[in-house]
Amino acid sequence: MEKYISKITSFIKEYVAGAGAKGAVVGMSGGKDSFVVAKLCSLALGVENVFGVILPNGEMKDLEIAEHECEILGIKSKVVNIENIDREIKALTKNATDSSNLNEVSAINIAPRVRMTVLYAVAANLNYLVANTSNLSETMIGYSTKWGDNVGDFAPIADFTKNEVCEIGLALGLPKEYVLKAPTDGLSGKEDEEKIGFSYSELDEFIRTGKSFQSEEKIRKMSRITAHKRALPPKCDSERKNFLK
Repeated sequence: MEKYISKITSFIKEYVAGAGAKGAVVGMSGGKDSFVVAKLCSLALGVENVFGVILPNGEMKDLEIAEHECEILGIKSKVVNIENIDREIKALTKNATDSSNLNEVSAINIAPRVRMTVLYAVAANLNYLVANTSNLSETMIGYSTKWGDNVGDFAPIADFTKNEVCEIGLALGLPKEYVLKAPTDGLSGKEDEEKIGFSYSELDEFIRTGKSFQSEEKIRKMSRITAHKRALPPKCDSERKNFLK
């Protein structure tokens, strides 16, 4: 993985400099993806130019882990609890739709979008860019919140599967107990593989080799119906002239 680490860090350094930014903001969840991305940004930009934002929604199971990861990396960090904002948006949504309750899709996706709003506000105030922490496995099955955790200004690990991110983390010398711990979404309290219904190993091998698995039909369906999460909003082409294209 050393050649990929070199390629990623060069990409980060060039992209951030090209955008005229001073550094990068990373939303630290206590998971492996944000830990690896923050380390890669630290190598590319220097630890003094990476800012970790920990965003609990009330209580956060991995809060201490997220704080410890920032300490291990030596980056500056802050905890910003979004519980009040999340609660207020839910109340406003109920009022706007004359509903007594929100459905699961509406309720569960508010927090990731609030988190991204905070990350962009912090980044703008520091003249930093927001690092996206999505990996290829989650992206290909739409296991993310649109305009929440699936966006950012640059995406260091977007071309790497979940297991490849683990390999990168180990090659970077990050603690095994954090790199190899079972991933959770941080929203439902469940482990990822329990929610999606198949293992990352199965998904990753299918992505890389096309090998047929029992879950192949489910994987293809999830990828198909979430394709909109991997694309910019479609527009009606008026066929009018645009010399900036």
